[in-house]
Amino acid sequence: MTSGEAGTIGPSAVLRRALLAWGLGDLALGRRWAGMAWLVAEILAVVALVFLSIGLADTTWYLIPFLAGVLFLTAWAVQAALAYQAALREGAGRDLGGSRAAAASMAWLTVPLLLWGTGFWLVSGTASSPAAALDRFETSWPALASGGSLDAGLETDGGVYGPARSALGTLQRLCAQGSLSSDCSASARNLLRDVRIAVVPAWPDEATADVTVVSFERRPSRFLGIFSATDLVSVPRQTVLTIHLRALPVRLPGGLELGARRWRIVSAVPA
Repeated sequence: MTSGEAGTIGPSAVLRRALLAWGLGDLALGRRWAGMAWLVAEILAVVALVFLSIGLADTTWYLIPFLAGVLFLTAWAVQAALAYQAALREGAGRDLGGSRAAAASMAWLTVPLLLWGTGFWLVSGTASSPAAALDRFETSWPALASGGSLDAGLETDGGVYGPARSALGTLQRLCAQGSLSSDCSASARNLLRDVRIAVVPAWPDEATADVTVVSFERRPSRFLGIFSATDLVSVPRQTVLTIHLRALPVRLPGGLELGARRWRIVSAVPA
């Protein structure tokens, strides 16, 4: 398409094409090399984003793929805006009434931004800290009561299943003795209602967590230092499991190692 032929396409139409894929706006203007460069850049950017997301989304470097996604969306908007400005210059003032439509078209980029911002945080950071790894453990732990298994990505080997199942058996015995909440026998998840997991950092790359049964007591307190009140506080009663975690080096696809870490449960000891 020549520049003369491109002149028949209004700036708003160029913008809409540019928002479909990088470079389509430039191709519509007859700027073949610029359009092809943007298309190649988009393909490379998508590959890089997928590479970073697969390798780092659940690690201590989880912010890297998130920021890469934001930069991708920013570049998407920039190339569309540049194509639109070029179309305005070539149109010599035509389609001036389309500025509102152009703004509305650009607003559609908020949709992928919201999808990325929401979807990323739903799946990322699952092994970025001891607390994140323990949250996954606590979520899958009750499944052991019915013969299930722990989250496969939690442990470095299969040595955690036995101690975790033993600790769950201890909770079931405490439930039968009436030492837990009144509805603890309703489901395996209810067994954990009176359980608290406290993380004790040991070294930058190691941590220990105590899984403890607690009871709740009301203790007198002061509100604003003046009014008498009571606080409901948890009191540790019995530790049923000790979990050891370690931050292990992460290798990206292809064996590349950048320094990111992924927290894993390396061992567990029943009380």
